[in-house]
Amino acid sequence: MKYQKVIESPLGKIKIVGDETEISCVEFVSNLTEISSDSSSNIVEQCAQELREYFAGIRTEFSVTLRQTGTEFQQRTWKQLESIPIGKTMSYLELAQALGDKQLVRAVGNANGKNKIAILVPCHRVIRANGNLVGYAGELWRKHWLLKHEKSVYGSESQLSIL
Repeated sequence: MKYQKVIESPLGKIKIVGDETEISCVEFVSNLTEISSDSSSNIVEQCAQELREYFAGIRTEFSVTLRQTGTEFQQRTWKQLESIPIGKTMSYLELAQALGDKQLVRAVGNANGKNKIAILVPCHRVIRANGNLVGYAGELWRKHWLLKHEKSVYGSESQLSIL
């Protein structure tokens, strides 16, 4: 059975979807027609609490179990995204190289765009090699906010010249 909960955040409403054991979607929702009524499970409630702690600046890692369906390459890309430390960024080129082939830059961008678990699978930490922000399904202003939040709260050096 699928459960969902909508929480308020500094970036607007966030919908969390999961079952009894795994989270399958964390996405920004901008209009009320995208939101059906809440029906929660323990893991969805735990994810909501972990997100609140992240926004409050007291959580740097998420512990809920995640599950996304995708190709083997997408799965590898999403796993690599999870390895980018909070407050740090990685370019699409660096991500492709970490996956074994710099020629995979476009494929990395495509897989990044198919990520359904915002923030927890931190696709917002991927930028262009020149430091510019591009390509965020949650809108670029949210990507900028998230990176600025992480840098200010967690004090890490960032590749971003715009922050």
